[in-house]
Amino acid sequence: MLNISDNKIHDKVDTTKFSVFDKVARDGWDKRFRQLILTLLAITLVFMFLPWTQNVSSKGYLTTLYPDQRPQSVHSIIAGKLEKWYVKEGDFVNKGDTLVYISEVKSDYFDPNLVERTSKQVGFKKNSVQSYKNKVAALTRQKDAFAAILKLKLQQTKNKLKQARLKVKSDSIDYVAMDAQLRIAERQFKRTEDLYSKGLKSMKDVELANVKLQETMAKTIAWENKLFIAKNEYLNAKIEIANIQNEYVEKVSKVESELSSAFSDQQEASSNTEKLENQLSNYIIRQGYYYVTAPNTGYVTKLVRSGVGEIIKEGEELLTVMPEKYDLAVEFYIEPMNYPLMKKGEHVRLQFDGWPAVVFGGWPDASFGTFGGEILAIDNFSSSNGMYRVLAVPDKDEDGNWPKGLRVGGGVKTFTLLENVPIWYEIWRNLNGFPPEFYEGKPTETSKKAKK
Repeated sequence: MLNISDNKIHDKVDTTKFSVFDKVARDGWDKRFRQLILTLLAITLVFMFLPWTQNVSSKGYLTTLYPDQRPQSVHSIIAGKLEKWYVKEGDFVNKGDTLVYISEVKSDYFDPNLVERTSKQVGFKKNSVQSYKNKVAALTRQKDAFAAILKLKLQQTKNKLKQARLKVKSDSIDYVAMDAQLRIAERQFKRTEDLYSKGLKSMKDVELANVKLQETMAKTIAWENKLFIAKNEYLNAKIEIANIQNEYVEKVSKVESELSSAFSDQQEASSNTEKLENQLSNYIIRQGYYYVTAPNTGYVTKLVRSGVGEIIKEGEELLTVMPEKYDLAVEFYIEPMNYPLMKKGEHVRLQFDGWPAVVFGGWPDASFGTFGGEILAIDNFSSSNGMYRVLAVPDKDEDGNWPKGLRVGGGVKTFTLLENVPIWYEIWRNLNGFPPEFYEGKPTETSKKAKK
């Protein structure tokens, strides 16, 4: 019986007639039940104080460590028509292998001899440039010749001017001398006339003095005329210098004008030559884009465009090539609340899709089938999903690498290991919504000196 009352009825009721009393009143059952409850409570209490490794779990996927190791999309540089495919999905290609051939669809490039014709035009333009160079050189020589002739002519005329100036000076001296003789002859003739009037000189002496006066006067006039001629020659020499300067300045100016025109034509021809050479280079490079080649060594994973005869646009994607060799990494996202807990070098446990594993998040040592990782980089800004991206690589401290069968794009579950705490604390933290404990690690000597 349950013995919940002091009134006893077992001596008044025959309990053997009722089977229920046999099922309820079994000897020792209540004692064993209490022992079971106490044992469970003891086990639970002990379990609460077991160590628990805090972790931040997340989901991610496999990617490559370097951008050039990720799947490469092959695009068409030019617009054209698909003429022939040389590969199919799953084929292995080496870097530079031909993938597809494209033909032209623009009328500007239909000419099969376009490169040769443009090359000839470039040659003609180069000859034109050379002709202009020769013309510029000839005009330059002509200009230099005019300058040399002008210098000689001026020197010659200056010498002539100097001679005329000296002649004027000489004739002026002679004229002054004759003028003095004329005055002397006039005085002698007057004196002779005076003496003749007094009877001291004869008529003959008067006539002789007159003759001498006339002769001296004639010579004086002749020297004066000669002086005027010398002065005119001097003035003519000056005028000749000015005329020579004007003449050769005009000639040089004309040559300089022709030289400027020739130089301008040369520059224009050179500019047209550069344009044609640029156009020729573009034609040659464009013809090289008819054959689309593999950007790296790897496997053809996806053909975006298929068939023959399809028209494609510039920059349109044709296929994807996955590099043969690559370094795997895990990319996963964490919530902003857990962002301060992450740091470079932190250890991460990884569970790859397709590999059997038994995971105990709080006991990483007891987990089976997980692999070690190490945080390599953490973004400083949130992604479009409002979370922060984290990149992890294989852990160098653990023996063995990640499975060889892993492929880029496979799913991964991550467990970032933090501080070790009792289980009761972890339950209390989750009930209150507190973040995990941030594991700082042991301070190094460098950090101690920095703090000091």
